[in-house]
Amino acid sequence: MTNQLKTAAMLAALSGLLIAISYWVIGGSSGLIIGIGLAAATNLFSWYQSDKIALAVYQAQPVSEGEAPGLYQMVQRLSDRANIPMPRVYIVPSLGANAFATGRDPEHAAVAVTEGILILPEDELEGVIAHELTHIINRDTLTQAVAATVAGAISFLAQMVSYSLWFGGGSRNDNRGGNPIGVLLTVILAPVAATIIQLAISRTREFSADAGSARLTGNPRALARALQRLEASAKQIPLNANPAYEPLLIINSISGQFLGNLFSSHPATEVRVAALLKLEQQLPTKAY
Repeated sequence: MTNQLKTAAMLAALSGLLIAISYWVIGGSSGLIIGIGLAAATNLFSWYQSDKIALAVYQAQPVSEGEAPGLYQMVQRLSDRANIPMPRVYIVPSLGANAFATGRDPEHAAVAVTEGILILPEDELEGVIAHELTHIINRDTLTQAVAATVAGAISFLAQMVSYSLWFGGGSRNDNRGGNPIGVLLTVILAPVAATIIQLAISRTREFSADAGSARLTGNPRALARALQRLEASAKQIPLNANPAYEPLLIINSISGQFLGNLFSSHPATEVRVAALLKLEQQLPTKAY
């Protein structure tokens, strides 16, 4: 419940930031109305299109049981165990080892894995799939997609303002013009603030998904090993895509040492591993 309240507050902060940007940049009641409309439209769009957007960003391709029988049957088995409808299964054409889930609810969900992750030992891949199914159960997939879409809208708006200033469109002095301080803050601070809020949302959900995977498989250590392997793989072969959708991944896809650590979309892997090993001592003997 605490995590849900934190997540709701941070989503509200993202939408509020989008409204505030419109107010400062456009000015007055017109800017406020446009901001509210833009926030509502962005949230509504991401509600219905979140799965399609995320799958397209990573160029994920649907697969049938005949094309990937081992993966398909594993997703089916774990879905049955979790008592949720089986999500659609996708493969991302990348040698980088990673995975994500998307969709607004369990009835409209998808699980995607990269080609590179399929070489994991079966128990470790099972832990990864169970992690993603937990995101679906907890509705994290919708939360993260909404956050990514709103954060993307904030960054896009800031970029457009930056272009306007660069090409001389920011020197408006009439009553309809935006506040110059607000414009400057939009260009410099808004994208950073949106990113920080989005990453905070992601971090609050990863520990819950790790714990859910441990309970679903009864094998926390397997997921811990998988996370360590995935982090090593991400350093060698990052899964490059729109940064706004990186929080969907099970492990941060590191594209640069300094920025990768500063703006990590996930808790530190060693902290997640330690939490899983601690949970292992609290769980009964594996039941499956």
